[in-house]
Amino acid sequence: MTPLLQRMLHDMQIRNLAENTQKSYLLQVSSFARHFCRWPELLSPDEIRTWLVYLREERKLAPASLGPTIGALRFLYRITHKRDWSDEDFPLPRKPVRLPVILSPGEVTTFFNAIPSLKQRTILMIAYALACACRR
Repeated sequence: MTPLLQRMLHDMQIRNLAENTQKSYLLQVSSFARHFCRWPELLSPDEIRTWLVYLREERKLAPASLGPTIGALRFLYRITHKRDWSDEDFPLPRKPVRLPVILSPGEVTTFFNAIPSLKQRTILMIAYALACACRR
């Protein structure tokens, strides 16, 4: 382990980060440095941006998968290196907004008809009606 990674590990241990987080951060920083074949302290925010674009475009990582990488780089440069880089140097991707599934009237009818107990069907129908009324 390089002296930089050892120092980063000590910083994480002092802050009582979980063992899995420590392993993940060390792996992320190692991959980052290996990609550019240079020590991380020699790399700038431009290389961070290039690395994130590479992970997203070439490796096809989902936006949520970039979170640990960004967390590791933030920790390395802000805590271990004590650089006062801003959040813009470590951009977090927006999470995609997923629309809820809306059932068609026929699907709702099929669902309610599949419930054998009149009591349970009535409870679910009331809950469904209240949920629909609240959305308006």
